[in-house]
This record gives sequence, C-alpha cells and structure tokens, in this order.
Amino acid sequence: MTACQDTPRHLVLASASPRRVELLDQIGVTADIIHPADIDETPAKTERPRLYVERIAREKALAVAVLYPDSHVLAADTVVAMGRRILGKPDDEAMAKTYLEQLSGRRHDVMTAVVLIYPDGQVLFRLSHSKVRFMRLDNAMIATYLSGDEWQGKAGGYAIQGSAAIWVDWISGSYSGIVGLPLSETGRMLRHAGLLPIS
Repeated sequence: MTACQDTPRHLVLASASPRRVELLDQIGVTADIIHPADIDETPAKTERPRLYVERIAREKALAVAVLYPDSHVLAADTVVAMGRRILGKPDDEAMAKTYLEQLSGRRHDVMTAVVLIYPDGQVLFRLSHSKVRFMRLDNAMIATYLSGDEWQGKAGGYAIQGSAAIWVDWISGSYSGIVGLPLSETGRMLRHAGLLPIS
C-alpha cells in the first residue's frame, strides 16, 4: 500500500556520490539532506560480490538512519566484479590500470544494491545486476584515460557515463544501475514511500 501523500516526509541520501544526486534529480526527487555514511567498506575474506554490495548498502543505510530517526534514508552501493573477484574503488593509478587491463576485451558484472529505511524501521531492498563488455584496450588507451581523474573513486576504475563509454561494446541490464542508482528499482521504492512526485 502506498503511503499517504499528505504526510510530511523527509529524505536523507546516505551517499557522497554526485551521480546519485543527478539520477534522483532525473526522476524529480531531491534529497532534503545528503549525509554520506562513514563505514568500513573493506570486503570480508572470500566475500562474494553480491553479498558484499548488499551488506555495504545496508550498513550505509543503517549507519545514517540512526542519526535521522524521523526520516526516510536511502543508500546504495555499486560493485564491479569478474566472477567472484571484486574490483572496488582503486587506491591509486596503478591499481586502476590493473583493473582496466583485466576488464579489457572481457565481460564483467556490475551490481548496485539500494536500501530505503522508513522512520518506523521498515526496510526495502532492491538489487540491480547488469553485465558490461569492453572492447580490447591497448596501453595507449588506458594511459590516456588514467591521465585524467575520471577513474578516481569509481568501482572498477571507470565511469560508464564518462569517456569510458566509448569502450563499451554492449550492456545487458540497467544503465542507471551501472552509473550507480538503478532508477526503475529506486523509483518503485520511493513511490511506495510516497516520495516520488511522478505517478
């Protein structure tokens, strides 16, 4: 049942990502507060990508929800994976180069988990799972990309919405999910909470 539309609601976005802010804006949603979660995002030993991204999204949401008990809290996390191997946010350029070399000419998975916590403690969860295939990248292509700062803070060391888009042979799944917030899944959650202005 959709929440009553005449009850005041506040939305807290537990993310520092400008991409997620832009994606919410695309569907007419503006967070009242942006409060990034401060949690340890280190994968547990042998943790699989899907379990990892689900856990981190939940921990982000829970960490911020305790600070805003009267608000809805939205959190998300994105992971790039090759099989069971998690390609997180590279620590430096050398790590980003390694990631891109591994992705070259191959297919990989991109998973984004989204969590919405209600003021009453109800938790909604969705997972977007997409696949991306890159063309073969030569050393010059990788070096040129790494000479900029687009790779920084990006899972897998690249941003599909940036210049790396030219490398993408095909995708299967949610483009917005690959960017960082699957709008179909997120929109359904926000509509259920009475937070989406689009009918």
